Amino acid sequence: MSIIYENETLKIEIEESEIPWLKIFTQYPYKEMSEVPSDLKSNIYSLLDIIEKEMLNYYTPKKINIASFGNYLPHVHWHIMARFEEDSYFPEPMWGKKQREADLKLPDLHIFCQNVIDQIKDL
Repeated sequence: MSIIYENETLKIEIEESEIPWLKIFTQYPYKEMSEVPSDLKSNIYSLLDIIEKEMLNYYTPKKINIASFGNYLPHVHWHIMARFEEDSYFPEPMWGKKQREADLKLPDLHIFCQNVIDQIKDL
């Protein structure tokens, strides 16, 4: 996991995958979203919006998947994934049954991450 952004309350990590996949974590290990203070919730939703829009613009995927489970890791976090019809699991979730072998040719992830960072103001 690589952290691409971090402040006192939040961090954004890259999930190693064949698809563009970022995760937003709260720094404090809140178990449920209802425990998160309102201003921090607002920051999380702002980041989700920035990341989703940049994924759509930069990668032009078939779909963006956003998920928050926390069953294995009971710490508030969000997964944001750009999905493509040609990826190994589509239309299944990335945790689902593999559908095919994929060899996606996607634009550089590091440029995408820098674009995201450039759009984040001090939250």
